[in-house]
Amino acid sequence: MFRRRSRPQPSDPFVPVTPTVPRAPDPTPVLPRENPEKARMRAERRLKFTASCFLLGFVVVGLKMGAIAASEAREPATGSLSGAAIVSQRADITDREGRVLATNVTATALYAQPHLMVDPIAAAQGLSVIFPDMNAETWQRRFTSGSKFFWLKGNISPEQQQAVHDLGEPGLLFGRREMRLYPNGPLAAHLLGGARYGEQDVRAAEIKGVAGVEKTFDTYLSDPAQEGAPLRLSIDIPVQTAIEQVLSGGMRLMNAKGAAAILMDIHTGEVISLASLPDFDPNDRPRPATEGDPGDSPLFNRAVQGLYELGSTFKIFTAAQSLELGLTNSGTMINTAGPMRQGRFQIRDFDNYGPRLSVADVIRKSSNIGTARMALDIGANRQQEFLRSLGFMEPTELELTEAPGIRPLVPARWPDITTMTVSYGHGLSASPLHLAVGYASVLNGGTRVTPTLLARSQPPAPGPRIVSPRVSAESRHMLRQVVIDGTASMGEVPGYQVGGKTGTADKPKYDGGYWEDRVIATFASVFPANDPKYVLVVTLDEPEINAAGEDRRTAGWTAVPVSSEIVRRVAPLMGLRPDFDPGRDDFGAYLTQAAAR
Repeated sequence: MFRRRSRPQPSDPFVPVTPTVPRAPDPTPVLPRENPEKARMRAERRLKFTASCFLLGFVVVGLKMGAIAASEAREPATGSLSGAAIVSQRADITDREGRVLATNVTATALYAQPHLMVDPIAAAQGLSVIFPDMNAETWQRRFTSGSKFFWLKGNISPEQQQAVHDLGEPGLLFGRREMRLYPNGPLAAHLLGGARYGEQDVRAAEIKGVAGVEKTFDTYLSDPAQEGAPLRLSIDIPVQTAIEQVLSGGMRLMNAKGAAAILMDIHTGEVISLASLPDFDPNDRPRPATEGDPGDSPLFNRAVQGLYELGSTFKIFTAAQSLELGLTNSGTMINTAGPMRQGRFQIRDFDNYGPRLSVADVIRKSSNIGTARMALDIGANRQQEFLRSLGFMEPTELELTEAPGIRPLVPARWPDITTMTVSYGHGLSASPLHLAVGYASVLNGGTRVTPTLLARSQPPAPGPRIVSPRVSAESRHMLRQVVIDGTASMGEVPGYQVGGKTGTADKPKYDGGYWEDRVIATFASVFPANDPKYVLVVTLDEPEINAAGEDRRTAGWTAVPVSSEIVRRVAPLMGLRPDFDPGRDDFGAYLTQAAAR
């Protein structure tokens, strides 16, 4: 049997002995045990710090939410435009007394982002109900075309905004902007012109003038350097209102197609009122006519753009030049026997005034023959130079976009027959504004005036001399006699000594030639005649009234009554006190006034 071997002993020479290695000491120091109270306090501090951080975060978020809730709501911008570079501010336009004619107000625009719409078809149908001019089918196609942005309306009312909001369509959005507002509606529409949007995005829109003073002074009105200083015009709102009311009533009474009136300060050239009918509302400016007669459009400014043969209103220019040249005086007798022949042409008077009339009576009775004879003595060259000095060969300098392009139509050739016909307002077409400037220049003491729509802070320097003060006074006296006992007898306004001249001319056709039964009737006047302050020109287009059993078209029956009513209404508004002293009508009083100047 096998015997179990015993465990080797250390003394056994065949068993290796492993030396005993001493264990290294534990490097971790033995810390003393921490006080439990201190550990608890440290934990409390950490918890308090964490709670404070959470509380501060809630406070900041709450304050931000409150600020957002209190701020004005804005739609998000789209595209690359942010509106920062768009200048939307525009200065006010006021009358001479600071009353507002045009200003900016906050408005709301409507736009669409079809990719955000829930139901584009329902949105189009809803918009067509709110805005009848929006065709539902058209906008359904657009909303489903894949485009991401559409302008819908530049300005909408609060009621329309609410109605759109009630549609509940997230793709219909609103943008805040400024819009141009004309608080007086159509008042002075042709002067103001109107404005439209230029560059725009959903948060801002540039306002640009399209006509009238809005366009002429577009740079000034939108210049931030002006710090919003208003543009102060020479217009007087109460006077403008009265003239438009009278002119509108007169146009209806005289069955006229259109009418125009200009009231101008005879010394400074400031236009106190300029009216043209029919007119329009610049808040909703109509589109320009693309065909037919431009004169039929309400945008057409008859006072500035209308070129008409102004008839016998020109006769005072011929008489004044004859007096200035020393060819005649107001008492010089002129051969008025008719008809007057010039080649194959004949010149006749409206009535038989006898073989001879004084220069004053030529004007008072409105003799074509007498005026033509004075013009022949003056000569073509001197006549042209005189009319040029009055501005009848060039556009006016009025601050309207339309004015620089309106040049009077003058004959290409100037033979004797043209000299004769132009002397009584036929053969040369000019605007009522040209006529007002001419009358002011001859009758204010004889110096040229420049028309302006800007209120003057001080009187301008006198312009070039046209006629002497004496000739100017004699001319006013002759015009005064026209009203007292001449063709404008219905123009008398007690206390205001109106002087003026009528003019009736056949109306030219748009495509050439003249109408046989349509006229342009004009009355150009000055008041008070002995101490002139204002010039008033009234023009009626195609007037006709039945009076005294006959159809009347001449200015004495149509334009004159309208003009007299205007003077009666506006003279007190301008601070003119009536003067009932009969001595003021004496010729000596006119000369005394002329000498004083």
